[in-house]
Amino acid sequence: MRFSAYPLQTMEKRVLIALLLVALLGMAKLAPAEDNSPQLPVPRFVVLNADEVNVRTGPGIRYPMKFILKRDGLPVEIIKEFDVWREIRSKDGDEGWVHKSLLSGKRGVIITGHLQALLKEPNVGARPVVKLEPGVIAGLDRCEKEWCYLKVASYKGWIKRESIWGVYPDEAVTK
Repeated sequence: MRFSAYPLQTMEKRVLIALLLVALLGMAKLAPAEDNSPQLPVPRFVVLNADEVNVRTGPGIRYPMKFILKRDGLPVEIIKEFDVWREIRSKDGDEGWVHKSLLSGKRGVIITGHLQALLKEPNVGARPVVKLEPGVIAGLDRCEKEWCYLKVASYKGWIKRESIWGVYPDEAVTK
């Protein structure tokens, strides 16, 4: 009985081609995607996208940690960009650098001042929905003139723009 080497060579070629395709696909996933999105404005507000974020003294992992922010959804202000790094500022004025993957474009705010009422409608005489203490973090839905619509747990309502941190005085925020 005589066996031909031809089928084995064909099989070897197929395996080699399959391995090359797998390697090429793996390299394509590792290559950064081209970012064709429009340039976002700086400064701008975003929120943390992790429970714990290491804030560094400079734009890179070789820079030492300056402090740690521990709150997913915490609003911060991006004040500078360098490659994939963002220099942020917290409500308290602390500044440092974080990787952009630790930030989300979602919007959130922090209640400031004193006890604030979230109102059913955007006027001072409206019925209160819930009272919010300073430091409470809320999701920002939209702002209309001097009022912003927030979501806190299962509550939704309006609050004066001047009573929150995380939105600029003249910024248009829409859904």
